[in-house]
Amino acid sequence: MSIRLLAGLGNPGAQYEGTRHNAGFWWLDAVAQKLRATLVPERGYFGVVARINRAEGPLWLLEPMTFMNLSGKSVAALARFFKIAPDEILVAHDELDLQPGQMKLKLGGGHAGHNGLKDIHAHLGTAEFWRLRLGIGHPGVRAEVTDYVLRKPAPEQREAIEKCIEQSLGALDLILDGNMERAMMKIHAKPPRPKPAPKPQREASNDDVAEPAP
Repeated sequence: MSIRLLAGLGNPGAQYEGTRHNAGFWWLDAVAQKLRATLVPERGYFGVVARINRAEGPLWLLEPMTFMNLSGKSVAALARFFKIAPDEILVAHDELDLQPGQMKLKLGGGHAGHNGLKDIHAHLGTAEFWRLRLGIGHPGVRAEVTDYVLRKPAPEQREAIEKCIEQSLGALDLILDGNMERAMMKIHAKPPRPKPAPKPQREASNDDVAEPAP
Protein backbone atom coordinates (compact mmCIF):
# COMPACT_ATOMS: atom_id res chain seq x y z
CA MET A 1 0.00 0.00 0.00
CA SER A 2 1.33 3.42 -0.98
CA ILE A 3 -0.24 6.85 -0.61
CA ARG A 4 -1.78 8.13 -3.85
CA LEU A 5 -3.59 11.26 -2.62
CA LEU A 6 -2.36 13.95 -0.23
CA ALA A 7 -5.06 16.42 0.82
CA GLY A 8 -4.53 19.52 2.96
CA LEU A 9 -7.61 21.10 4.57
CA GLY A 10 -8.43 24.76 4.97
CA ASN A 11 -10.70 27.56 3.84
CA PRO A 12 -10.20 29.42 0.53
CA GLY A 13 -9.76 33.17 0.38
CA ALA A 14 -7.14 35.69 1.49
CA GLN A 15 -9.01 36.43 4.74
CA TYR A 16 -8.44 32.84 5.93
CA GLU A 17 -4.93 32.32 4.59
CA GLY A 18 -3.04 32.76 7.85
CA THR A 19 -5.65 31.32 10.22
CA ARG A 20 -5.14 28.21 12.34
CA HIS A 21 -7.83 26.28 10.45
CA ASN A 22 -5.62 26.49 7.34
CA ALA A 23 -2.68 24.54 8.77
CA GLY A 24 -3.49 21.72 6.33
CA PHE A 25 -3.10 24.14 3.41
CA TRP A 26 0.26 25.29 4.81
CA TRP A 27 1.41 21.67 4.89
CA LEU A 28 0.27 20.87 1.36
CA ASP A 29 1.87 24.07 0.02
CA ALA A 30 5.17 22.93 1.59
CA VAL A 31 4.80 19.47 0.03
CA ALA A 32 4.08 20.99 -3.39
CA GLN A 33 7.16 23.19 -3.07
CA LYS A 34 9.33 20.21 -2.08
CA LEU A 35 8.03 18.14 -5.01
CA ARG A 36 8.23 21.14 -7.39
CA ALA A 37 4.56 20.85 -8.21
CA THR A 38 2.11 23.62 -9.09
CA LEU A 39 -1.46 23.48 -7.81
CA VAL A 40 -4.03 24.48 -10.45
CA PRO A 41 -7.82 24.82 -10.24
CA GLU A 42 -9.82 21.74 -11.28
CA ARG A 43 -13.57 22.37 -11.23
CA GLY A 44 -14.37 18.66 -11.46
CA TYR A 45 -12.63 18.05 -8.12
CA PHE A 46 -13.76 21.30 -6.45
CA GLY A 47 -10.23 22.32 -5.53
CA VAL A 48 -6.70 23.07 -6.64
CA VAL A 49 -4.79 20.00 -7.76
CA ALA A 50 -1.32 18.86 -8.81
CA ARG A 51 -0.25 15.56 -10.33
CA ILE A 52 3.25 14.17 -9.72
CA ASN A 53 4.36 11.24 -11.84
CA ARG A 54 6.17 8.60 -9.80
CA ALA A 55 7.48 5.14 -10.69
CA GLU A 56 4.69 3.64 -8.53
CA GLY A 57 2.05 5.66 -10.39
CA PRO A 58 0.65 9.19 -10.17
CA LEU A 59 0.50 11.02 -6.85
CA TRP A 60 -2.22 13.64 -6.44
CA LEU A 61 -2.06 16.76 -4.27
CA LEU A 62 -5.36 18.44 -3.39
CA GLU A 63 -6.57 21.50 -1.52
CA PRO A 64 -10.39 21.57 -1.47
CA MET A 65 -11.84 25.00 -2.34
CA THR A 66 -15.25 24.08 -0.93
CA PHE A 67 -14.75 25.59 2.54
CA MET A 68 -13.86 23.28 5.40
CA ASN A 69 -17.26 21.73 6.13
CA LEU A 70 -17.61 20.46 2.51
CA SER A 71 -14.07 19.05 2.16
CA GLY A 72 -15.39 15.54 1.54
CA LYS A 73 -17.09 16.62 -1.67
CA SER A 74 -13.68 17.46 -3.13
CA VAL A 75 -11.64 14.58 -1.68
CA ALA A 76 -14.22 11.95 -2.65
CA ALA A 77 -14.63 13.31 -6.19
CA LEU A 78 -10.93 12.89 -6.97
CA ALA A 79 -10.58 9.60 -5.08
CA ARG A 80 -13.53 8.00 -6.85
CA PHE A 81 -12.50 9.13 -10.32
CA PHE A 82 -9.00 7.66 -9.96
CA LYS A 83 -10.14 4.65 -7.89
CA ILE A 84 -8.04 5.64 -4.87
CA ALA A 85 -8.86 3.60 -1.77
CA PRO A 86 -9.42 5.37 1.58
CA ASP A 87 -6.22 3.89 3.07
CA GLU A 88 -4.29 5.37 0.12
CA ILE A 89 -5.34 8.88 1.21
CA LEU A 90 -3.57 11.11 3.73
CA VAL A 91 -5.38 14.22 5.01
CA ALA A 92 -3.42 16.96 6.80
CA HIS A 93 -5.48 19.12 9.16
CA ASP A 94 -5.34 21.40 12.18
CA GLU A 95 -5.71 19.62 15.54
CA LEU A 96 -7.06 21.31 18.68
CA ASP A 97 -6.00 18.46 20.98
CA LEU A 98 -2.27 18.94 20.24
CA GLN A 99 -0.16 21.96 21.10
CA PRO A 100 1.64 23.97 18.41
CA GLY A 101 4.89 22.13 17.80
CA GLN A 102 3.23 18.70 18.15
CA MET A 103 1.90 16.44 15.38
CA LYS A 104 0.63 12.90 15.03
CA LEU A 105 0.23 10.50 12.12
CA LYS A 106 -2.61 8.00 12.46
CA LEU A 107 -5.00 5.81 10.48
CA GLY A 108 -8.72 6.14 11.12
CA GLY A 109 -10.40 7.31 14.29
CA GLY A 110 -13.09 9.84 15.08
CA HIS A 111 -13.39 13.39 13.81
CA ALA A 112 -13.46 15.05 17.28
CA GLY A 113 -15.76 17.76 15.97
CA HIS A 114 -13.53 18.65 13.02
CA ASN A 115 -16.00 19.47 10.24
CA GLY A 116 -13.53 18.73 7.44
CA LEU A 117 -12.82 15.21 8.71
CA LYS A 118 -16.51 14.67 9.42
CA ASP A 119 -17.44 15.48 5.82
CA ILE A 120 -14.65 13.34 4.34
CA HIS A 121 -15.82 10.42 6.48
CA ALA A 122 -19.38 10.95 5.26
CA HIS A 123 -18.42 11.08 1.58
CA LEU A 124 -15.94 8.18 1.65
CA GLY A 125 -18.26 6.08 3.80
CA THR A 126 -15.40 5.17 6.14
CA ALA A 127 -13.00 6.75 8.62
CA GLU A 128 -10.13 4.49 7.53
CA PHE A 129 -8.00 7.14 5.86
CA TRP A 130 -4.67 8.47 7.12
CA ARG A 131 -4.48 11.78 8.99
CA LEU A 132 -1.58 14.05 9.78
CA ARG A 133 -2.75 16.03 12.81
CA LEU A 134 -0.96 19.39 13.10
CA GLY A 135 -1.30 20.82 16.60
CA ILE A 136 -2.74 24.34 16.95
CA GLY A 137 -3.65 24.22 20.66
CA HIS A 138 -7.03 24.75 22.30
CA PRO A 139 -8.52 28.01 23.61
CA GLY A 140 -9.58 26.19 26.79
CA VAL A 141 -13.29 26.91 26.38
CA ARG A 142 -15.39 24.97 23.88
CA ALA A 143 -17.56 27.98 23.04
CA GLU A 144 -14.48 29.86 21.80
CA VAL A 145 -13.25 27.16 19.40
CA THR A 146 -14.86 28.60 16.23
CA ASP A 147 -13.35 32.06 16.74
CA TYR A 148 -10.03 30.51 17.79
CA VAL A 149 -9.50 28.40 14.67
CA LEU A 150 -10.44 31.33 12.42
CA ARG A 151 -7.84 33.62 13.99
CA LYS A 152 -4.15 33.79 13.19
CA PRO A 153 -1.79 32.10 15.66
CA ALA A 154 0.74 34.14 17.60
CA PRO A 155 4.09 34.39 15.78
CA GLU A 156 5.76 31.86 18.09
CA GLN A 157 2.87 29.41 17.55
CA ARG A 158 3.08 29.79 13.76
CA GLU A 159 6.82 29.17 13.96
CA ALA A 160 6.23 25.98 15.99
CA ILE A 161 3.69 24.74 13.44
CA GLU A 162 6.07 25.51 10.57
CA LYS A 163 8.83 23.54 12.32
CA CYS A 164 6.46 20.55 12.53
CA ILE A 165 5.70 20.87 8.84
CA GLU A 166 9.40 20.96 8.04
CA GLN A 167 10.02 17.89 10.22
CA SER A 168 7.19 15.99 8.53
CA LEU A 169 8.72 16.62 5.09
CA GLY A 170 11.68 14.53 6.21
CA ALA A 171 9.29 11.57 6.39
CA LEU A 172 7.51 12.32 3.10
CA ASP A 173 9.23 9.59 1.07
CA LEU A 174 8.38 7.01 3.75
CA ILE A 175 4.74 8.16 3.77
CA LEU A 176 4.44 7.97 -0.01
CA ASP A 177 5.95 4.48 -0.01
CA GLY A 178 3.45 3.36 2.64
CA ASN A 179 6.17 2.74 5.23
CA MET A 180 4.02 4.28 7.93
CA GLU A 181 5.73 2.69 10.92
CA ARG A 182 9.06 4.33 10.06
CA ALA A 183 7.28 7.54 9.07
CA MET A 184 5.64 7.66 12.50
CA MET A 185 9.02 7.26 14.20
CA LYS A 186 10.31 10.30 12.33
CA ILE A 187 7.18 12.40 12.75
CA HIS A 188 6.66 11.59 16.44
CA ALA A 189 10.33 12.01 17.35
CA LYS A 190 10.93 14.89 19.72
CA PRO A 191 13.61 17.34 18.62
CA PRO A 192 16.87 16.87 20.52
CA ARG A 193 17.33 19.11 23.51
CA PRO A 194 19.92 21.81 22.98
CA LYS A 195 23.16 21.06 24.78
CA PRO A 196 23.79 23.31 27.76
CA ALA A 197 26.36 25.99 27.11
CA PRO A 198 29.72 25.24 28.75
CA LYS A 199 30.29 27.15 31.95
CA PRO A 200 32.84 29.92 31.51
CA GLN A 201 36.07 29.22 33.36
CA ARG A 202 36.80 31.64 36.14
CA GLU A 203 39.97 33.57 35.63
CA ALA A 204 42.46 33.39 38.48
CA SER A 205 42.71 36.57 40.52
CA ASN A 206 45.42 37.77 42.87
CA ASP A 207 43.35 36.42 45.74
CA ASP A 208 43.66 32.90 44.32
CA VAL A 209 47.47 32.92 44.41
CA ALA A 210 48.78 31.06 47.45
CA GLU A 211 51.08 33.08 49.70
CA PRO A 212 54.42 31.48 50.56
CA ALA A 213 54.60 30.13 54.09
CA PRO A 214 56.64 32.37 56.48
